[in-house]
Amino acid sequence: MKDLICDEFQNVVGDLLIRHRSILDILSKLSEANCRVNRAVTKSVTSCGCLSILAEKTTYPDDIDSFQELKNILNSHVKGELCANCEDIIVTELGKMLFYTAALCNTLNISMYDVFIKEYKKASALGIFNMT
Repeated sequence: MKDLICDEFQNVVGDLLIRHRSILDILSKLSEANCRVNRAVTKSVTSCGCLSILAEKTTYPDDIDSFQELKNILNSHVKGELCANCEDIIVTELGKMLFYTAALCNTLNISMYDVFIKEYKKASALGIFNMT
C-alpha cells in the first residue's frame, strides 16, 4: 500500500506548480533551494551562532574492529543546537527542496514514493556498503 501523505504531497505540488512548469525552471529552482539550505545552515553558524563547526582531518585508529566502533569515533563536526529561528528557516528551505523534488518527479512521471522506497530498500539491504 502506497504512503498516502507522500502521494498526496506530490499531487498537491502538481496542482500548485503553474509558474515554473518547465523542467528547466524546476531544475534551477531545485538547485536554488539546495543553495538556500546551505546558506541557512551557514547563517546559523556565522550570523546567529547557535551552531559552530569544529572540523579537522579525520584520523582512523588502526585497531578499529567493527563498523559500530568506527561510527562511535566519527562525528558531524557540528557543535551546539539550532535555535528555534534557525530551525524554522532551515525547515522552510528543506520544504522548498521537497516541493521542487516532487515537481521534478511529476514532470518526469516518477512516483516520489517509489523513489523513497527504492532508496530505503537499497540502504536497508546494503547497510554499511551503501556509502555513496
